[in-house]
Amino acid sequence: MIPVTSFAGKTVAVFGLGGSGLASCHALRAGGAEVIAADDGADRMTEAAKAGFITADLRTVSWANFAALVLAPGVPLTHPVPHWSVLKAREAGVEVIGDIELFCRERRRHAPDAPFVAITGTNGKSTTTALIAHLMRVAGYDTQMGGNIGTAILSLEPPRMGRVHVIEMSSYQIDLTPSLDPSVGILINVSEDHIDRHGTIENYAAVKERLVAGVQSKGTAIVGVDDGFSRAIADRLDRAGKRVVRISVKNPLADGLYVEHETIVRSAGGARSEVARLGGIGSLRGQHNAQNAACAAAAALAIGVREDVLQQGLRSFPGLAHRMEQVGRRGNVLFVNDSKGTNADATAHALSSFADIFWIAGGKPKAGGITSLAGFFPRIRKAYLIGEAAVEFAGTLGDKVPHDMSGTLEVAVAQAAADAEASGLKDAVVLLSPACASFDQFRNFEIRGTHFRDLVQALPGVERVV
Repeated sequence: MIPVTSFAGKTVAVFGLGGSGLASCHALRAGGAEVIAADDGADRMTEAAKAGFITADLRTVSWANFAALVLAPGVPLTHPVPHWSVLKAREAGVEVIGDIELFCRERRRHAPDAPFVAITGTNGKSTTTALIAHLMRVAGYDTQMGGNIGTAILSLEPPRMGRVHVIEMSSYQIDLTPSLDPSVGILINVSEDHIDRHGTIENYAAVKERLVAGVQSKGTAIVGVDDGFSRAIADRLDRAGKRVVRISVKNPLADGLYVEHETIVRSAGGARSEVARLGGIGSLRGQHNAQNAACAAAAALAIGVREDVLQQGLRSFPGLAHRMEQVGRRGNVLFVNDSKGTNADATAHALSSFADIFWIAGGKPKAGGITSLAGFFPRIRKAYLIGEAAVEFAGTLGDKVPHDMSGTLEVAVAQAAADAEASGLKDAVVLLSPACASFDQFRNFEIRGTHFRDLVQALPGVERVV
C-alpha cells in the first residue's frame, strides 16, 4: 500500500467504492486522513463500513470541511452529465481528483525522481503496459504494475529509486489527474472511443494529450504518429520543448523508432540502427503488436535497458490475457480470445492478423459500429453475432459476409467450432473479437473472455495452446 500523507489531518470524501475507491480509502487512512466513504450501491457502502470507514450520503452532509473528493474513474466527471457528487463538490469549491493523482502527489513528496511510466492510447495500452513491466522485470527492476490494467495504484508498493511504476491510464483516469507528471509518458494512438464520456473526439484527444504533455522536464514523451491526432500532439510537444520519441509501424522516420520487416529500427541524425527483432514472437503477432512493442522498447531504452536485454524480454513475453490469447486448438482450428477488442479499431488489429476467420462479434454497441471493418470482410468466412449489437451488425454485413444470429456466446462458440472444423481450411481461426463492450451480457470483458476460454476448452478434442 502507498500511504497518502498529503491529506494528513484533513477530511476527504471518496465516492465510488469499487477496487480503486476502497484502496483509496485505505491509503488515505494510512496516511492520516479522515475518510468519508460513499457509493450509490448499498452493498459497497456496507463493505466500506465493515472495513471501519465512516459512510454517509454525500447529498445530506456538509461539504465545508472536505479537502477533496476522490472520485472513482467510472463515475462521470463531465459527460453525458456530471455525477451529482461532482456537482456538490463544485458548489462547495472542493477539488475533484482520482487515485492516480494521490499517487503523483506522494511521489513528488517522497521520491520525485523514481521511475514512473504512464501509458495511454485508444488501443494497445494494456499489452504495452504488460510488456513494459515484463521488460523491466527481465532487466532486474523492482517493478510495480497497475492502474487501468487491474491493480489499483495505491495498492502497489510506494515509489522509491530503483523501483519502477508502470501504470496504464484510461482517459477517465487522466481526467482526474491534474498534476500527472510521469518520467516516461506514452501515447500509443488516438481513434474514436468513449465519446459518451468526453463529448467529442477532440475533447477525448485533448485528455489523452495531457499524459504526454505532463512528462517531467528531463523525461521522455513517446508518441505513436500513425494517426493525425497523435502526429499533431507530437508536434505540439516538440514546440513546447519536450523530449519526444516518435513511433511508427507504417513509415520510416527520420528521427524516432519505426518497424520495418519485423525489425524495430532507431533513426537519429541520419543514422539507422537495429534495436530488436520481432519475427517469430507469437505473443506480438500483427502490426498493432509491432506498435505496442516499439512503444515498449522506446520506454525501456529511455529508462536505460540494454538492447540485448530488451531483445531477451521481447522474446520471453507471454502475452496478455484476453488480447489475442490463443486458448485452444482442435486439428487445424485455432481458437483466439480477443475479448479486449471492445471497439472496431481494436478488432481491426485482430482481423488483420488472420486469413480464414470464423468471427464471433457483438455485445453492447459503440458509436460507428463495424462499418470501418469492411476492408477485412474478405477474411471472414462466417460471422456469429451476439448481444444487443447483433441486428445492427447483421445489417452491416448484409450479403457480403455469411452470418448467424447466434444470440449468446455459448451458441456462437458451438456454431463457429463446428463450421471451422467442417471447412477443411488449413489455418481456420475461431476468433472472439467483439468490437463491442461486454456490459449487455457480461460484467466486464475479462469475464466474457474467461467464459469463452472455458467454453472452448470444454469442447471435445480441444488441446490447450502452450
